[in-house]
Amino acid sequence: MRQTTFAQGSFERYAKTTKRAVFLSEMNQAVPWSMLCELVEPHYPKAGNGRPPVGVERMLRIYFLRQWFNLSDPAVEEALYESVSMRSFVGIDLGSEPVPDETTVCKFRHLLERHALGKRIFEEVGRHLQERGMKVSGGTIVDATIIAAPSSTKNKEGERDPEMRQTKKGNQWHFGMKGHIGVDSKTKLIHSVVATGANVHDSQVLPDLLHGQETRYWGDSAYLGQKQAARSKAPKVKDFTNCRATRSHALTDAERLTNRRKSSIRAKVEHAFGIIKRVFGFAKVRYRGLQKNAHRLFVTCALANLFMVRRRLMHMQGA
Repeated sequence: MRQTTFAQGSFERYAKTTKRAVFLSEMNQAVPWSMLCELVEPHYPKAGNGRPPVGVERMLRIYFLRQWFNLSDPAVEEALYESVSMRSFVGIDLGSEPVPDETTVCKFRHLLERHALGKRIFEEVGRHLQERGMKVSGGTIVDATIIAAPSSTKNKEGERDPEMRQTKKGNQWHFGMKGHIGVDSKTKLIHSVVATGANVHDSQVLPDLLHGQETRYWGDSAYLGQKQAARSKAPKVKDFTNCRATRSHALTDAERLTNRRKSSIRAKVEHAFGIIKRVFGFAKVRYRGLQKNAHRLFVTCALANLFMVRRRLMHMQGA
């Protein structure tokens, strides 16, 4: 066991446990560290004649801090020097070692992206939760959200990101990508993720958002008329999407009531989007290219699932 240095000691008379410290303590217990480290280890550099690499778990912890607090590579290095709770979470003692620099953090992110480990992290977390009794049910809620990208051309290339797309929602134009998710209707956990340009219609990826064993699915009116496409993936599924009024057909009182009932279930998907975009701050892309941002989306969805059930996982560990 490493001896505590003066850098870790506290001489403060007054202290308070912050919300950040509580959050990190809870997520530390919720994340299956050993499972995820085993996933990354085969691709991680081995010790040689040069400087020994930073441990896999430590780099994963730093990488997850980036996702939770929406930090860039340089910003997470700065935050670790400033925040005691973050250093404690990662396991860094400034009395005996420095914080891994931004280049090291960047290289680790590129390693995960190069080997498409974001999707595998999402899948491993899903298996981990199912093994603990949080199994997917026969109902799936599907929806999509726009994640904005910079529309300015004032950059080195002098152009917008060629892999991002433009779409109109209501009377407003948006530029960026779309995150499509399938959420379990009982647990609210995300079981399917697809990333596309913003111009791809929600209904086009519907089969990819179903796990195949559904008996029903919910969605807004954008998913109307996709029953056959849904049944190509889940043969027994029934369509519970909202009805839509047209110029020649106004909704009846019965149809409005049915829509309200469907929407009370469909609203559960907004909890997942709220965590992704508001709690973790992934409302705007950080990188150029769809692949890098899709990788971030997969990891963020995995962490959102753990965040939603963190207290249940902590209770299981304490039992």
